[in-house]
Amino acid sequence: MTEVGRLLMGLGLTLFVVGLVLYALGRWSLPLGRLPGDIVIQRGPVTCVFPLATSLLLSLLLTLLLNLMLRGWGGK
Repeated sequence: MTEVGRLLMGLGLTLFVVGLVLYALGRWSLPLGRLPGDIVIQRGPVTCVFPLATSLLLSLLLTLLLNLMLRGWGGK
């Protein structure tokens, strides 16, 4: 039961940090979703957005964050 508690606290902390980062990015008007490499197709009233560069950047940042967290908890 202790392991489940630690897991839930870690997930909660991760969600909190991600929320803070997204809030800060929104306040600083960083161009997430409009980076070079993001594809936007507009045809009349229809807009399709494929945020490839943004997805890669967020994936890299989250991977680094999770690796640091797991090393801090004595993982591999």
